[in-house]
Amino acid sequence: MDILYLMILCSVSLAAVFLVVFIVYARKGQFEDDESPAVRILFDSDEIKEKEESGNKEGDDEKGEKEKN
Repeated sequence: MDILYLMILCSVSLAAVFLVVFIVYARKGQFEDDESPAVRILFDSDEIKEKEESGNKEGDDEKGEKEKN
């Protein structure tokens, strides 16, 4: 029966720690931006594609030859 009291004490303590952490981060504004993550997927990632296409192909060939040797 003693272990039951210990488990209840531990679980209530852990829940209190999580509640305090949540309140601290809520006050810091961690959960303020609800709109951006939902809309971010709608934007195209052209910048990323352009960076991949404009890579140094000569440097890639030289790198590939070095790996073969």
